[in-house]
Amino acid sequence: MEAVQVHQVIAKDGEIRITGLPYKKGQAVEVIVLLPPAASRPRARLTVGRLRKSGLIGLWQDRDDIGDSSVYARELREEAQARGEIRL
Repeated sequence: MEAVQVHQVIAKDGEIRITGLPYKKGQAVEVIVLLPPAASRPRARLTVGRLRKSGLIGLWQDRDDIGDSSVYARELREEAQARGEIRL
């Protein structure tokens, strides 16, 4: 099945007008209307002050199972990247 994606803004409640399609009169088509995902909320910026107050700095300092936290963090990032799971 061939698909053509067209973006339109609803100008009148309950109506969509689509023009410029590459099809001829009499051809049967199926139309599926999808709403775009809701816009995500903007993220609050993380300032140095907020980072210091967050408790993230020094989070691993008392763990006995982590020798060098920088090395440990790098290894975690490398493992996640190998799985394709790093999201920023």
